[in-house]
Amino acid sequence: MNVSQKSMKSRETVRVIACGMIAREILAIREQFGLDHIELKCLPAIYHHYPDRIAPSVDRAIVKAKAQGITRIFVGYADCGTGGMLDRVCEKHGVERISGPHCFSFYIGNETFASQWDDDMTSFFMTDFLARHFEAFMVKPLGLDRHPELRDMYFSNYTKMIYMAQTDDPELTAKAEQAAAFLGLAYERRLTGYGDLIPALTSAAAH
Repeated sequence: MNVSQKSMKSRETVRVIACGMIAREILAIREQFGLDHIELKCLPAIYHHYPDRIAPSVDRAIVKAKAQGITRIFVGYADCGTGGMLDRVCEKHGVERISGPHCFSFYIGNETFASQWDDDMTSFFMTDFLARHFEAFMVKPLGLDRHPELRDMYFSNYTKMIYMAQTDDPELTAKAEQAAAFLGLAYERRLTGYGDLIPALTSAAAH
């Protein structure tokens, strides 16, 4: 294979089938690293609340991608509550996914999360997406706007909110603080950046 053939192969389209919650971050990484051959296909972010829908939806999206002639496919999900079902879909199709149990883990780094918070049942985690869409994605779907008494039912076992910030955005920081106050939780902020999402995407784009 000559140099031009290698270059052509390296720029072959990579279809990334991802959670809508991390779409903005994937596009930012694509731009930052010049990964123009990454083609993003997002599944609904609301699946965060319905993890049983993730694996079958990814399965259908992979089948569709292959039918369209796409041969390089990467799954932009961690396990995300599928209980191993997503791994079985990936294995069936011979594709890889982002390592880790969920986005909170890979944003801060899977090793760091495993050593510090893997068994932490009292911290409520927030990302840029959740800070940006807190009312639409958390308050209204949980009925907290209509029935504020549900707050303690849902969140009484938490003691603090940890905002894992992907960007250093004062507006999102303020939104996260407001969300913590709304939920009655102590507030902590950690600027994580994109964490393990960067090596996962750059590796997928390079292979």
